[in-house]
Amino acid sequence: MKAILTVIGKDNVGIIAGVSNQLAELKINILDVSQTIMNGYFTMMMVLDLESANCNFGEIKQALNDKGDALHVQIKIQREEIFTSMHSL
Repeated sequence: MKAILTVIGKDNVGIIAGVSNQLAELKINILDVSQTIMNGYFTMMMVLDLESANCNFGEIKQALNDKGDALHVQIKIQREEIFTSMHSL
């Protein structure tokens, strides 16, 4: 299964490293990534492959939420099919 991950928050050192390390611990592969800093705010979007993940989607979501709290950013993850249908016209 693929998923879309978004990260938004005030720019700070270690956001990319923190998110990437958390994904590695969960055995989640990053397929694509785009990030930028807009007016002092960090934004990142990733496409992820969850096929080899070592826990279920709910546990992944909670782990990323906890990591976001620790990094002072908002991390959201959605299954690719839900994201696609929400953003289709």
